[in-house]
Amino acid sequence: MTTSQFDMQAIVGVAVRKACSDLFSAVLTDGQLQLQKTRKEFPGHFTVVVFPLTKISKLSPEATGELLGNYMVEQVPYVSAFNVVKGFLNVSMSQDFWSGFFTEALANARFGFAQEASGSHVMVEYSSPNTNKPLHLGHLRNNFLGYSVSEILKAVGHRVTKVQIINDRGIHICKSMVAWKNFGNGETPETSGLKGDKLVGKYYVEFDKAHKAQMKELVATGMDEERAAQQTSVMQQAQEMLRLWEARDKETIELWTMMNSWVYEGFTSTYQAMGVNFDKLYYESNTYINGKEEVEKGLAAGAFFKKEDGSIWVDLTDEGLDQKALLRKDGTAMYITQDIGTAILRFHDFPDLAYQIYTVGNEQEYHFKVLFKVLKKLGFEKADQCYHLSYGMVELPEGKMKSREGTVVDADDLMEEMAAVAHEVSAEQGKLEGLPEVEKKQLYHTIGMAALKYFLLRVDPKKNMLFNPKESIDFNGNTGPSVQYTFVRTRAILRRYAEANAGFDASKVMPTGHAMSEAELDVVAKIYEWPSVLELAAASYNPADVAHYCYDLAKLYNAFYQDHQIVREANEGARHFRLALTHKTGEVIRQGMSLLGIAMPDRM
Repeated sequence: MTTSQFDMQAIVGVAVRKACSDLFSAVLTDGQLQLQKTRKEFPGHFTVVVFPLTKISKLSPEATGELLGNYMVEQVPYVSAFNVVKGFLNVSMSQDFWSGFFTEALANARFGFAQEASGSHVMVEYSSPNTNKPLHLGHLRNNFLGYSVSEILKAVGHRVTKVQIINDRGIHICKSMVAWKNFGNGETPETSGLKGDKLVGKYYVEFDKAHKAQMKELVATGMDEERAAQQTSVMQQAQEMLRLWEARDKETIELWTMMNSWVYEGFTSTYQAMGVNFDKLYYESNTYINGKEEVEKGLAAGAFFKKEDGSIWVDLTDEGLDQKALLRKDGTAMYITQDIGTAILRFHDFPDLAYQIYTVGNEQEYHFKVLFKVLKKLGFEKADQCYHLSYGMVELPEGKMKSREGTVVDADDLMEEMAAVAHEVSAEQGKLEGLPEVEKKQLYHTIGMAALKYFLLRVDPKKNMLFNPKESIDFNGNTGPSVQYTFVRTRAILRRYAEANAGFDASKVMPTGHAMSEAELDVVAKIYEWPSVLELAAASYNPADVAHYCYDLAKLYNAFYQDHQIVREANEGARHFRLALTHKTGEVIRQGMSLLGIAMPDRM
């Protein structure tokens, strides 16, 4: 996305090829030309790996690097200096290069972003909750990751459809229904004062309590635990309720519809607070039918087999996996049944869809391996266009969360807690005097959500993580509020100068001729990296790359700010350059953080 005139890799690559032609009368192959960003511990901006060139030069790596470096400094206008470390030639770009690049970047309000949606059509699934409990801390990482990956893919030019599959049927949903029917006494969100999803989740926990108590009684009579787990009264009721639901029993469907409506209303308000959205919703209560039809087709085609009890299975032992049940003996569907139907349905709904990404925790890696293999067994030609974006679990200092035991961290409660902590920290700063209470409340939410999203997204998705609310909201260090604070600083500087100078617009200034200090060059060079960081994050589905970039840029800008006058700088050229640098830094930070779903406040 960097313009060709200031594409450092292209400039250095052309220079090395020409140098080898002039110095060694050799034409380089692509394999011989190896370029990379210079490591932080060495001076320079771009590095040429010299080892592959020694066969051409017939010299040592050091001598080859010296010859190439001297040639480039003399012959290439934008190369100003070099150093050789063993077999690596580190090249430094000139002030003219950085000034020219910065002038172009300043003119592009969407620097680093694709100018149009020219990439492939991608579907990203995330959230995908069960309607038997409220969203929790794990769902927060899921939603923030899926949303951010979607926004990053859009930023590099892909057309993205954001979806969720709402798991609104199945044995877990029946458990909440059975418990409410047995113990609820007609309780509703209105009579209880609970959000609908929390009320239904309460009865999921009640089911588990009753089930364990009944199991204990059966085991005491001599029954083994495995059999007792299937023979409790509440479990028998749940299994019968699932059968009745699939048979479209009127009373069962009415209860299911009522309780699900409570949950949907609760989910809607939680998603609104999270700041995430979806382009299309799929419901398991619809797609499981497609799945059952596909399983029956697979059975008829010989891809699957039926056991004596009537259950339908797939044998994946030749694929290094196990045998997997696809339909129960009573004909009821399983989770994988609906996943089969949903996967195929989506490609039918969107014929131009290039691939779909499932944002689901690493506990389900085996499930998705099976799913994709089953799709292949069915002869589905787009089976290879499905990808599981697996991410690690979020744990607390107390250990792993368990929904059925009621030991989860509720998403709503956590978001409210983060806003409360933001309130406390902001009050200590003492910079919000005079701000209306409504605006303060919104600001606390903005800061709290920045802390939460940044903390959950700054970790590589593949890694498990330990969540620490207090650490996440620190206004110093690698946190969301810290990056927000730097952005607010850039806006305050520009606002103050514009008010004193007839609406001066730093975005319209094209500074030339200013000799940049080392700190200024550091900031400009970091801004230069933004397009490549964005491309890398999109290719690896890793918002952590964007998070760390925003923090690094903020840190470099703060180092520059500490040692340089901006508004009071006497030299007009230097002053205008620094104002432009302040503007562009804030703009890139704002755009980068927006890809994480994080809003930038005007003040803190």
